Amino acid sequence: MLPGGAAPARGLSLLRWLGLRLWSRRGTLVFALLWFGSWLFLNGLVLVHRSILSDYCTDDKSRRILERLCVEFSKGSVTGDMCEDLCVLGQVQYKRCLYYENGKKVIEARWREEPVILKSKLENFSSYESLGILDYQETEELSPLDVVFYATLEVRNSLGLAENREDVNSSSVFSLWENTRRTEGRSYSRAELASLWSLLQQEEYTFFRMLQDLSSHVTKVLGSCGHFYAVEFLSAGHAWDQNIFSLDEASGASVRGRWSEREKVHRIALSFLDMVRHFDNDFRHKLHLCDIKPENFAIRKDLTVVAIDVDMAFFEPKMRDILDQNCSSDDDCNFFDCSSRCHPTKRRCSPQRWNSNLQVICEKIFRPWFSPTLLGAKAGLPLQVELQRAVQECSETDGTSEPDDDDRGRPVRDIHQRLLDILNRLLTEGGASGERGGALDDRDHPHTALNF
Repeated sequence: MLPGGAAPARGLSLLRWLGLRLWSRRGTLVFALLWFGSWLFLNGLVLVHRSILSDYCTDDKSRRILERLCVEFSKGSVTGDMCEDLCVLGQVQYKRCLYYENGKKVIEARWREEPVILKSKLENFSSYESLGILDYQETEELSPLDVVFYATLEVRNSLGLAENREDVNSSSVFSLWENTRRTEGRSYSRAELASLWSLLQQEEYTFFRMLQDLSSHVTKVLGSCGHFYAVEFLSAGHAWDQNIFSLDEASGASVRGRWSEREKVHRIALSFLDMVRHFDNDFRHKLHLCDIKPENFAIRKDLTVVAIDVDMAFFEPKMRDILDQNCSSDDDCNFFDCSSRCHPTKRRCSPQRWNSNLQVICEKIFRPWFSPTLLGAKAGLPLQVELQRAVQECSETDGTSEPDDDDRGRPVRDIHQRLLDILNRLLTEGGASGERGGALDDRDHPHTALNF
């Protein structure tokens, strides 16, 4: 062995020792990064679970929600004309969860062998604000006048009609609770008041209850239990269906085979036009639909169009409050399907809606229905071409035709009448039966200037 052989060996050992130290530091850094990444991933999963998966529509969760409602009923905290059937007699059978969306719970069930939809804006009864007067009331009951007073204030606030006291009166408020029509003179228990108060905090329930006896174009409320209410089960629309609605299912056995598919579409279109005219003219204030899409409408067996989701429906006073805001361009004045214009100098959105219910329905419903692609060989027929042009004109009609001035409002009425005439002619020439197809003129559709 060479005399200096030990030195290279010691140098090699030193290099190995330094490499090991460097590897250890690098390994520690990698381990720390992996640990931190895993921590972020797990916390991300927890966040997703809390914000999304916790609100995921499942049958188990839906059943637990209804079980908790029955516990509240057994304690005497809530009531309603559906509670005993749901919690005691077994007359309400759970079918499936339809969806949970932005806190809203929607469940399909059968009530006394009839299909219904159960709805609530919030999951738990305790999530709704309590009626404050009950915390200070010494007795167990409130008089009917007290109920009318507090319910009237809540309805005005919910519908955005608080500025006009004549918009909501006692007779219309009595219709909000299913049992009051039979016994308007009696007092109300705490369970009744608490249940009614939770329902009044749901704008959609208030809309349906106030309008259901005055309009054929809103879904019917059939009953309630606590904060859940039941509405009629209808054939809802779907964007993926070329006809939007399931026509065979909706038409029923009584009319199946009597109308062709295109005749049914024309009759549904006539019902849409009737609904637009009704919402524009038959209430004290115009009713604006700011979320027009197939899923928010349904049809009955007689092909009447029904609004089944009115979370984004507003009467004129509330619509003006929503639109009246600061802006830098017209884009800042769009509220879903309701829009106005930005004043160039005031930098303020006009409180007057610039487009209309009819224009949006023409754009989102009629144009796909009556497009040449869908009609195929029939697209070139004279009446079909005329209808396509009318729908195109309707969807492009701007707000200069919608303000209150009568002369400027005439084009919207003209295009509405033009569509009405073309659709009725299509039914006549298509060999439809002699029965009327749902197009109602003002003589057949009585004006109902509502006191709310």
